[in-house]
Amino acid sequence: MDGKYILALDQGTTSSRAMVFDREGSVVSSAQREFRQIYPIPGWVEHDPSDIWASQSAVAAEAVTKANLGVDDLEAAGIANQRETVVLWRRSTGAPVCNAVVWQDRRTSEMCRRLRDEGLEPLFRERTGLRLDPYFSGTKLSWLLEHVEGARALAERGDLLFGTVDSWLVWKFTGGARHVTDVTNAARTLMFNLREERWDPDLLEILNVPESVLPEVVSSSGEVGRVAQDQFPAGVPIMALAGDQHAALFGQACFERGMAKNTCGTGTFLLMQTGTTPVWSNNQLLTTPAWKLEGVTEYALEGSVFAGGAVVQWLRDELEMIRSAEECDRLAAEVEDSNGLVLVPAFTGLGAPHWDPEARGGCVGLTRGVNRRHFCRAALESVAFQTADLIECMEKDAGIPLRELRVDGGVSRSGVMMHFQADLLGVDTVRPACVETTAWGAASLAGLATGFWSDRDEVARCWREGARFRPSADPEAMREARRMWTRAVSRSKHWVES
Repeated sequence: MDGKYILALDQGTTSSRAMVFDREGSVVSSAQREFRQIYPIPGWVEHDPSDIWASQSAVAAEAVTKANLGVDDLEAAGIANQRETVVLWRRSTGAPVCNAVVWQDRRTSEMCRRLRDEGLEPLFRERTGLRLDPYFSGTKLSWLLEHVEGARALAERGDLLFGTVDSWLVWKFTGGARHVTDVTNAARTLMFNLREERWDPDLLEILNVPESVLPEVVSSSGEVGRVAQDQFPAGVPIMALAGDQHAALFGQACFERGMAKNTCGTGTFLLMQTGTTPVWSNNQLLTTPAWKLEGVTEYALEGSVFAGGAVVQWLRDELEMIRSAEECDRLAAEVEDSNGLVLVPAFTGLGAPHWDPEARGGCVGLTRGVNRRHFCRAALESVAFQTADLIECMEKDAGIPLRELRVDGGVSRSGVMMHFQADLLGVDTVRPACVETTAWGAASLAGLATGFWSDRDEVARCWREGARFRPSADPEAMREARRMWTRAVSRSKHWVES
């Protein structure tokens, strides 16, 4: 193929996107579809795998059609995905055996507590760089094998396959020809040995997971498979797989040690590139591969916040205070501050650096003078506060002071949040011209694998600054705001009794 464009598939928590990029890194066309969120009981979050597939395959066709392109115009496709979400399906039929259990789901809190009580967390941390938390895929998979009728028997017969969403999409796009995942997704499962880059038999035994259900682990950049003839875009090679946050780190051109990006989507995910040597955290962060290409694995420190942009969705969908994210930003800009209101969006517990699955959300500082504008302001500020907590830990672990923070994702469109983030951190926050850096990261990883772009320098030249926000607030006022935030977080912890 001698195509002129790269197709990026960005499968997220609440929607599936597809984007077509040209050689200059410009978006030629895009398409997006939201899909159903399923909440069976409090703390549980599920997706229908068929919804994921239907939405992603539909937007792939829509984006290419909108650009007036044909299959022969596409050089390759790359996939980025929501990471820790678990899908189980039958090898023989390709049919899911249950709903997908989403990364936000907390049903395995008790299992994680039991494993910690047995003294196993140091082993998991040493092998995987992760914590024993329901966030990760391994305990979800273990739970499903025990609770989905017939799942264990199917696994024993070799007819059950596990995958994160990247695996599920590759299986579907290739017509069942490939059952794979890449190192960035494998490393989020609690089952992957980070140093040896293989599934760890000791951890599999602890979780009672048979290795036969696990996918082959491949590089983030390189041929994964080809789209089947009965799928669209037929015959196009899939040349990249990466977890969404790793793709965004690559898309933000964070190619040097110490460069960091923050993606403010449904969750908020801060990653700092640490080079070819993993940095093991002493401050409750995660050690993770950044990507693997040309046989070399590079690493990152990560802080994961479960509710970033989700707090704006909550204001819109549950409280019905706003009709859109744009309205939230406009209302927040109409007030100078939150009028003493602090909102802690611990809807499904707290992630880094607290790791408290029993925490729940809270609003403190309410007075009669608080109105919906202050709620909007407090919601956006909560994203910045959580990021500031992570940056503080990351600078200690890496020993590198932050010079600037590159920010992307839906919430980065908010001028209120970006200004407040710069004020809290005391460094510039930079929004790229294209905030869809997850899709761009998947595209650039795919393009490097085919020679569409010759090297990282060429990819970096495609990154363009869109807006820069410089700190302007009184530092002491920001320190006082952080103290109020810390007090509010302390009141949300350990809310759910075992």
